[in-house]
Amino acid sequence: MTDTAVPSPGHAPSAATLARRRRRYAADRRLRAYGIIAITFALGLLATLVASLLVSGYPAFTQTFVRVDFPISEDLVDPADPAEGNFRKIMQEGVSTLIPGEHSPRELRAMAGILTNNTQFLLRDAVVADPSVIGGTLTMKVPVSDPFDQLNKGLVDRNTPEDRRRLNDTEIGWFDALADEGRVSRSFNWGLFTHADSRFPEMAGLKGAIVGSFYALLVCFLISFPVGIAAAVYLEEFAPKNRATDIIEVNINNLAAVPSIVFGLLGLAVFIQIFGLPRSAPLVGGMVLSLMTLPTIIIVTRNALKAVPPSIREAGYGVGASQHQVTMHHVLPLAMPGIMTGTIIGLAQALGETAPLLLVGMNAFITSPPGGLLDASTALPTQIFIWADSPERGFVSRTSAAIIVLLGFLIVMNAIAIFLRQRLERTW
Repeated sequence: MTDTAVPSPGHAPSAATLARRRRRYAADRRLRAYGIIAITFALGLLATLVASLLVSGYPAFTQTFVRVDFPISEDLVDPADPAEGNFRKIMQEGVSTLIPGEHSPRELRAMAGILTNNTQFLLRDAVVADPSVIGGTLTMKVPVSDPFDQLNKGLVDRNTPEDRRRLNDTEIGWFDALADEGRVSRSFNWGLFTHADSRFPEMAGLKGAIVGSFYALLVCFLISFPVGIAAAVYLEEFAPKNRATDIIEVNINNLAAVPSIVFGLLGLAVFIQIFGLPRSAPLVGGMVLSLMTLPTIIIVTRNALKAVPPSIREAGYGVGASQHQVTMHHVLPLAMPGIMTGTIIGLAQALGETAPLLLVGMNAFITSPPGGLLDASTALPTQIFIWADSPERGFVSRTSAAIIVLLGFLIVMNAIAIFLRQRLERTW
């Protein structure tokens, strides 16, 4: 009697059968244990990654401000043309009132270092927006410079020897005095989303990168979505099955596995060097990303079309519909949930690509968001690359914060893909 046979009544299994059964059960338990260990290990690594990003990126989501009273004298700002005022002098006068007492010019320059270097431009924008403050006093909450921001967030060890700190004891004493006076505050850093890139960490933001990524993905979608679906529908529903189509299918599958940097080299050689399109433009970046995304969309669309039951096609032909009508009115709508899911996942993958965008120049230092498809721009992954290579300590937390924002966009896009799939499946 084999180990799988049911023993007849009155006959107990042999010892060998019981031993083999115990070994099978033990193997099943080990397999389940290996699976649980693997899942636990993967989830642990994911949790470690997310936790490390949150810990290192959290400081970038808050910003330290100092409340300063700036006297806006008519001698320094002409009411007829406020944009041309001497705002550097106004900033110096405002800083001189922060710490009571007599200060040397050197100390005043050091005190001015408490505020961001862009203070004079913030003053100019505020006065231009409200000229009525000319002749009076303008009270503003000004972002502090990166060293003092790090100090307020507890990222600077006060016990470190003075010669190993960016701030000396006198500067720390000034900042503590401002904090005791109630002039120092810390709030959510909206500038991380409303400012473009800057050389100063306290003023650097992701607006330019977000807008650039949006334009690049828009171009990618407008090219890859219709072209990819059209190519997949033709290959799956209309193309004859011969050697030529087999070669095309093999090449499409191979293109899906080509490293993304190769598409960047292709875009650099064709779009920039041959067609003369501008470097760093979202148009070029989107076209490169569309080349990379096309094979994925074609493969996903073909698989979705194959998943449609043959009975749908046969029913359409049975009532006299043409092949075009069957494909467009029956097969394609039923395959649309899978097509949309694959397309959004492909676009999410394109959103995180860095190498092809670096090759077409979308890693330039851009201080304002792009106004169109041909304006110089950067993207979220290349902005992360730029900040990660910056020496200022403030960019360390901003790099992690930018990664969190990028992951947030990826999660949202995948959630949209799941929602669309479920909605379309219920509709069709």
